[in-house]
Amino acid sequence: MKQHIAHIALVVKDYDEAIRFYTEQLGFTLLEDTRLSEEKRWVVIAPPGARECTLLLARAANEEQMAAIGHQAGGRVLLFLFTDDFQRDYQRMTEKGVRFIRPPQEEDYGTVAVFEDLYGNKWDLLQPTAQNKATLT
Repeated sequence: MKQHIAHIALVVKDYDEAIRFYTEQLGFTLLEDTRLSEEKRWVVIAPPGARECTLLLARAANEEQMAAIGHQAGGRVLLFLFTDDFQRDYQRMTEKGVRFIRPPQEEDYGTVAVFEDLYGNKWDLLQPTAQNKATLT
């Protein structure tokens, strides 16, 4: 048996502002943007080279969903963006205005810094050490 997580839904306020942030500031690729109805679109993005697990940008449709924007993990890190070159990505993201709330640190498992997306969700930017690459990816 083989299974994998295909999409993680991320609740957003507006499709277009979220697409701009993820593609222009984080360098993600817009894989699909299909209109399903007047109010709803199927918007799928992914980091460069990633295809097995993607983000599905889901526009909030009611007050409960609006309240969850930026707080989907209750204040903890929500998503983990692995990189093969921490310095390259950290510098590019900083230059693009991404807000890092914890500076880069060397940990036993790799180099990591915490940033926020446009709504305040926390992310780890992480380059695993060579010895941890197999267990963390």
